[in-house]
Amino acid sequence: MADKLKVTLVKSTIGAIPKHRATVAAMGLHKLHHSVEMPNNAATKGMIAQVRHLVKVEEI
Repeated sequence: MADKLKVTLVKSTIGAIPKHRATVAAMGLHKLHHSVEMPNNAATKGMIAQVRHLVKVEEI
């Protein structure tokens, strides 16, 4: 199991509900195709699950 996840924003947040926009911003994603490395823990997985239709996740 990887200790980090690479999360990439692949769909715009323009039509998303405000809670999902806030989650994407809290993850540090600002523009399309922007990627961030996040720790592989329960909090991160919960955030990813909430916006799974907007992001792509890869194990590092």
